[in-house]
Amino acid sequence: MEKNNDGIFNARELGAPKCIILGLQHMFAMFGATVLVPLLTGLSISTTLLFAGLGTLLFHFITGRKVPAFLGSSFAFLGGYATIAPMVDAEGNSISNSAALPYACAGVAFAGLLYFVLSLLIKIFGAKKIMKFFPPIVTGPIIIAIGLTLSQSAVDNCSKNWLIAFIAILVVILCNIFGKGMIKIIPILIGVIVSYVFAIFMNEVDFTAVKEASWIGLPVSKNATVFSIFGANFDSSKFITSIITIMPIAFATIVEHIGDISAISSTTGKNYIAEPGLHKTLLGDGAATVVASLFGAPANTTYGENTGVLTLSKVYDPFVIELAAVFAIIFSFSPKFSALISSMPTATVGGISLVLYGMISAVGVRNIVENKVDFSKTRNVIIAALILVLSIGIKYSAAGAISFSIGKVTISLTGLAIGALIGIILNAILPGNDYEFGKDHKADEHRGIHLE
Repeated sequence: MEKNNDGIFNARELGAPKCIILGLQHMFAMFGATVLVPLLTGLSISTTLLFAGLGTLLFHFITGRKVPAFLGSSFAFLGGYATIAPMVDAEGNSISNSAALPYACAGVAFAGLLYFVLSLLIKIFGAKKIMKFFPPIVTGPIIIAIGLTLSQSAVDNCSKNWLIAFIAILVVILCNIFGKGMIKIIPILIGVIVSYVFAIFMNEVDFTAVKEASWIGLPVSKNATVFSIFGANFDSSKFITSIITIMPIAFATIVEHIGDISAISSTTGKNYIAEPGLHKTLLGDGAATVVASLFGAPANTTYGENTGVLTLSKVYDPFVIELAAVFAIIFSFSPKFSALISSMPTATVGGISLVLYGMISAVGVRNIVENKVDFSKTRNVIIAALILVLSIGIKYSAAGAISFSIGKVTISLTGLAIGALIGIILNAILPGNDYEFGKDHKADEHRGIHLE
């Protein structure tokens, strides 16, 4: 059995039943966050599940089935959806945004095209010239910030019922530390099930929506696709405004993508930046986003939750992720299943998320430690400090982002985007940068990147 860092790269040798369970675990890991985006934007949960699955399979096809990444709904574009298709009016009253959602999705589709542009540039000039802007002193703090900026949602969800959340967390810890065999490999799924059952006995689960939902239904509504806006009532102004407003968000998600691929590389000990190549992973991510948004689903992005599962399970075979994608597609055709999963207690999702988000940040710490980043150098302290403080501080500030106007269009940049941008710039201009990709092969191997 092929292993690296005690990891399993050929899950088929575990047997079909275990592979299926591992696939379900990855699906459950992404489910809570993935369905939250449509709940916050008004998009369809079933459509979101369908194109999370299809987008993941498309990503795996483009990357040659080499990268164990799952693509789910991106939170980065929530501000864009809220601007173009708000769910509340100026007075805070709920309103229907069904007519405006396709325009927002069009903006997201154009944002996905920026991935194609960067992918082409990397193909032409090579990953080395791009990745020199992303040494461990930059990517490590970015990965740490990704986990920490997600932490608020996990804590907020846990606060709905800390006892239920604690059960989920405790089960995951016990299975991971003391579990043997399959128990140690699927701690997340076991934590979800035990916490869910416990919540049922506490009468914390409402099955009304499950009873009312049908067993089978189409996951895509014709009126929700981008194509539905082109006709007699096409609003060119709204179309252009959506593109200008939402496209810049892609720069933030591209940085997140590089951080996520670096995290997966660090977790598995394999070099996905060089093979299959950053240009292919970006192309796969962009293609998944474009296809999903055209049909009325949220933008897709590589998922940190599933990187956390990789860290816990140590099963790194992309085949398991593909199984999770297939399960997502199958279940997208069942409104009853979507209702059943949506009935999962918020605290259960919070407890599981608390562990997974922490795992993401831990991978960032590992990235810095294994590369022996020298924090006796003031430049390194400044870079790491500003990335963390800006990313987290802006995220939890009153505004939640830094906004500026270009004409009548307001553009908001998230804390993670600003922190990453400042870190990249400082690393490029401050003296004393003695790290070079491809030169120190030992450090590159520790980081999971071998730019040869």
